[in-house]
Amino acid sequence: MFVGHALLAFAVAALVADWRGWDRRPALLVGAVAGTFAAIPDIDVAYALVGLLEWQALGGDLGAPAAFWGASRAVHRSVTHSLVVGAVAAPAFGLLAVRGRSARSHASHLAGIAILVALVAVALIWDGPLAAFVMVLFVASGILVSRGIARLSALPPTTVALAALWGLWSHPWGDLVTGSPPDWLFPVGSPLLESRVVLHPDPTLHLLGAFAVELATIAFAIAVVYRVSNRSILASVDRRAAVGAVYGVAALAVTPPTLEVSYHFVFSILGVGLLCGVVQDPDWLTPFDTRDRWLPSREAILETALTTVAAVAIALAAYATVYLLVVPA
Repeated sequence: MFVGHALLAFAVAALVADWRGWDRRPALLVGAVAGTFAAIPDIDVAYALVGLLEWQALGGDLGAPAAFWGASRAVHRSVTHSLVVGAVAAPAFGLLAVRGRSARSHASHLAGIAILVALVAVALIWDGPLAAFVMVLFVASGILVSRGIARLSALPPTTVALAALWGLWSHPWGDLVTGSPPDWLFPVGSPLLESRVVLHPDPTLHLLGAFAVELATIAFAIAVVYRVSNRSILASVDRRAAVGAVYGVAALAVTPPTLEVSYHFVFSILGVGLLCGVVQDPDWLTPFDTRDRWLPSREAILETALTTVAAVAIALAAYATVYLLVVPA
């Protein structure tokens, strides 16, 4: 779901900017800013590297994926996923996006840093050193993004703050179908949505539904790029995507995936999609500069992404159909 968090925030922000009459570049830029902030809460999985170190120390008996995710559960979807933290951090990130070297700019930066330091202190007092460590990673990531935006773009600080707020607030909802719900209102306890949303009692169909949600999010983001760029989306889907239907036979050949064991399904279906999207005529390459270097054109990249997503969608539908109709219960 890491990609889906960022792309949902990107798509909605860019679509709203386009609806308000923004030009293509600033609309896509504010979408990219929102998407970047939406990805920041998952910086808490960095602690899972501790699990890999323990896995190595113990001789690798558990398996790397199990060790990684086992360690991540200690802090994942906790302080960085709080709507309260997002509401406090977003204005601080906006203050840090103020440009200039005037006394007012320095005051804004100091105010932003003070707010973020307060968040770290709250995490330390309420939840201990581990939560504070994760909050430091969260704060540092946001500062880097804010300062980078200030240096590389002309977006106003208020726009950065709003994009940050939307990105941080949009993130937790995507976790409802793939894992335990986040700590919504940290440092205040939350009685709402305390369990995972189950799309289907069959664990395999639940996984397929969650994967479909993620895929729909990616498709939505691509569709927004096409809309903002005034391109035709239907004309860009190559018929190669239909090859994805062959993936239906995988339902007969491999162990049905679940949220606990899904790597074989995810990597194989994405591989089919990438194969359908990338393999194409050689004339998709266009000259990049006078030294005869060749790179894909922007249109070719969009067409490849769209065809890949379409192929994965067809493969998913084929797999689900075979699983429902042929695979014994």
